[in-house]
Amino acid sequence: MKTKAVRLYGVEDLRLEEFELPEMKDDEILAEVISDSLCMSTWKVAHQGAAHKRIPDNVAENPTIMGHEFAGRIIKVGEKWKDQFKEGDKFSIQPAMNHPDGPVGLLSAPGYSYRYAGGDATYIIIPREVMEMGCLLPYNGPGFYPASLSEPLSCVIGAIHACYHVKQGSYVHQMDIRENGKMALLAGVGPMGLAMINYVLHREDRHPSLFVVTDIDQARLDRAADLYPVEFAASRGIDLRYINTGNLEDPVATLKEISGGTGYDEVVVMAPVPAVVEQADDILGFDGCLNFFSGPGRSDFKAPFNFYNVHYALTHVVGTSGGNTDDMKEGLKMMSEGLDPAGLVTHIGGLNVVPETTIHLPEIKGGKKLIYTHVEMPLTAIADFAEKGKTNPVYAELDRICKAHNGLWNVEAEEYLLSHSDQLL
Repeated sequence: MKTKAVRLYGVEDLRLEEFELPEMKDDEILAEVISDSLCMSTWKVAHQGAAHKRIPDNVAENPTIMGHEFAGRIIKVGEKWKDQFKEGDKFSIQPAMNHPDGPVGLLSAPGYSYRYAGGDATYIIIPREVMEMGCLLPYNGPGFYPASLSEPLSCVIGAIHACYHVKQGSYVHQMDIRENGKMALLAGVGPMGLAMINYVLHREDRHPSLFVVTDIDQARLDRAADLYPVEFAASRGIDLRYINTGNLEDPVATLKEISGGTGYDEVVVMAPVPAVVEQADDILGFDGCLNFFSGPGRSDFKAPFNFYNVHYALTHVVGTSGGNTDDMKEGLKMMSEGLDPAGLVTHIGGLNVVPETTIHLPEIKGGKKLIYTHVEMPLTAIADFAEKGKTNPVYAELDRICKAHNGLWNVEAEEYLLSHSDQLL
């Protein structure tokens, strides 16, 4: 079977090519990819080439398919897996498999390391390692894009689960956020911040009683409040506050006052800025957990931290990078039950734009860039559908559908795009 895929050959050398897939083996699965969301991790790969730890040394001779946040449907199941999977099943993949037999050992991952498995492709062969590690995950919800976003959503879920508290006199960590505690999310209305708000508000098993979200961009705060209203949070027993700290004379004093003077049980930092980290430290309460979510681009990143409080107030720091398979399963389950991660997505495009978009990803403002692999379409902001709709009725209809869904991407828009993509160009 022929496939179209974006393959990595070296530093900033991404090529969209059509080629023949090899015959599928009995311990493999043939699948169709429908959607993939682009990730900064792939941008790093594109700029490091074979120097990246997940990329084989011989990538110039044996290029690998990019894209690790993808979803699709199973086309054919190898004999070994017929008791677990069937044709037509929808799926997502946990790329961090930790299987020793991949092309680069334990660090091998679809979307990085494999010649025939990655999200920026129309058809792929899923290697046995994915199934052996339980990383081919069924998705039973509507559409495909939510399953593509299960990997970034798992990063949020993993971060929340990584928070912990201690009981004086005991060395056992009590994992997760404190039930009915006080939580703050700093620089919290970017794409991943929105995902965290969405997750915290929709969890069934544990939630804060006070949830303060800060930023210095009022337009983004207003948008967050529109997407995730304080009224909905109140219906879940959460006192949600959106605070513009840029307008405050003394942000620390105000945030502490909002907490009732106690400080916060968890403070999640969504921007790698020393001043934000310091502010987070200043508003921690007793046994407070500072969760440093956003990874810095510099290896020498440092910020002040109050070690008096570490000693006497039991404050502490955690940081996570990605989510595990259980986190992805939790996200997929929540999405199949109604959680919509569309707030992450700001741009839609076809497979044709992946090389250029990936290489320049940090320069393109907004949130997630969602790719439909069987579509040829310029990378287009959802906010620009109306303008493009003046000359193309497909964009006009996409604009109408998205506006009916609070300006967000949605399953109806996805279905319309997939059935009318031939009219885009």
